[in-house]
Amino acid sequence: MNSSFLESPLFERLQGYALWLLALLHMAALASLILVLGTLSSARAEEPACRGVNLVDEMKSENPDAYKKALAEAAKVPNARGIFWKVEKPGVAPSYLLGTMHVTDPRVLKMPSGADKGLAEAKTIVVESNEILDQNKALAGILSKPELTMLTDGKTIEKLMKPDDLAVLEEGLKKRGVPLATVSRMQPWMLMSLVSLPACELARQGNTAFLDKRIALDAAAEGKAVKGLETLAEQLSAMAAIPTEMHLKSLVETIKLGPKMDDVFETMTQLYLSGEIGFTMPFLKQVAPDGSDNAGYAEFEELIVTKRNHLMAERAAPILSEGNVFMAVGALHLPGEEGLVELLREQGFTVTSAI
Repeated sequence: MNSSFLESPLFERLQGYALWLLALLHMAALASLILVLGTLSSARAEEPACRGVNLVDEMKSENPDAYKKALAEAAKVPNARGIFWKVEKPGVAPSYLLGTMHVTDPRVLKMPSGADKGLAEAKTIVVESNEILDQNKALAGILSKPELTMLTDGKTIEKLMKPDDLAVLEEGLKKRGVPLATVSRMQPWMLMSLVSLPACELARQGNTAFLDKRIALDAAAEGKAVKGLETLAEQLSAMAAIPTEMHLKSLVETIKLGPKMDDVFETMTQLYLSGEIGFTMPFLKQVAPDGSDNAGYAEFEELIVTKRNHLMAERAAPILSEGNVFMAVGALHLPGEEGLVELLREQGFTVTSAI
């Protein structure tokens, strides 16, 4: 096999931290982060060009065995394919469930076939948090609990990090035009989007609403009911439950990956666009076939994905029981034995592909 990025130690390190990025991309709380840091990204004179390549294509050609293993694992994941689902219950009008990606990429903003019609006919819209409708109210709610976004008790990033790691962080922020001093009291998970999201995405978020927010805003303007399944504070609390040391480690390693994070971002986007949501995790795990998985990711997945899936399903059930609902949540929440599709079936709904 020819030497390539897929065989490099750098790519092996990428595996664990790409999992963290994957979860971050599917959190609406990321949008509130951009609101807080909006002035840092909107000051750019022009939008940087998006870069990045699909690493799945590289795996197909240069490591076909690993690709086959990932496919085999993905085949075992319930509801692994598809981002648009029909939710039905006898006696009420059908509802729809759309898996989204909380980014502003124009390709992602275009909904799959049939979704526009389902959205137009729906009487009730459900998103992860309807607090995204009011920027000022959302910020006020978050800032009322400063410990969720800011370091307290006199702590700063400088005090928490080793000198070498701090130097890496400072250089990474500098490349994004953000002085360390301006963000030194921010929680490390707040800083993650500044170093993990491509520059083009950060710039776009100053001017473009991600799909969930656009759906919610348009529905509210039409006078439709817009309901949320969580508060932004609840989402940030889930992040806060992860040990700070793990966030710091992820932050530093992500910066060290540099431009390769753009490739991860593009890969995640391509998998989303193809509807291969259940393939994402098996693919990333095959990057490090020796099993050197990020030790903390299991806890991260439990708190950020699985636990929230159960909460969302419980809160969505009575709303969906009324029928004629259009529900949009991060696509990462859909597949798996404890994904929303299966959990809604357990709630008595019939859930089938809408495409």
